[in-house]
Amino acid sequence: MKKQLLSTEVLGCAEVEIHYKRPLFSEMKGIASAQDVDSLLRTYIDINVIDVKEFFYVVFLSRANKVLGISTIGCGSGSGVIVNLKEIFQLTLLSHASQIVVAHNHPSGKLAPSENDKQLTEKLKKGLSLFDVKLLDHLILTSETYLSFADEGIL
Repeated sequence: MKKQLLSTEVLGCAEVEIHYKRPLFSEMKGIASAQDVDSLLRTYIDINVIDVKEFFYVVFLSRANKVLGISTIGCGSGSGVIVNLKEIFQLTLLSHASQIVVAHNHPSGKLAPSENDKQLTEKLKKGLSLFDVKLLDHLILTSETYLSFADEGIL
């Protein structure tokens, strides 16, 4: 009996599969402002470590500003976090997001965005535009409050 070869055996490489299931529309939370994103993230993140080290988060949104998902992209040190842009793009496409909001915390408590924060935001915005995805905002979180790049006219 002849063994049937799978295409992955012929090509000598692994097959890539994509799996994503959108939450039920009626159960999806809506976002209308930076304050809504801040409130949502504070239910998602471990508030006990917000003053310890930096984390980077992405909120994936539908065209109707419904939350498709949230992901922690990076966990860094007390002074920075490495952000993998490829992972953000990958998850954005996987979730079929039309727009996203990114956020990271400043353990120091200072809300002022660094030059690196601004450069990363611009790079992310340009990359997402290639996929017709909009970067709505970038929030900097502290244990007390937040700063919105969009509200401050930085984005």
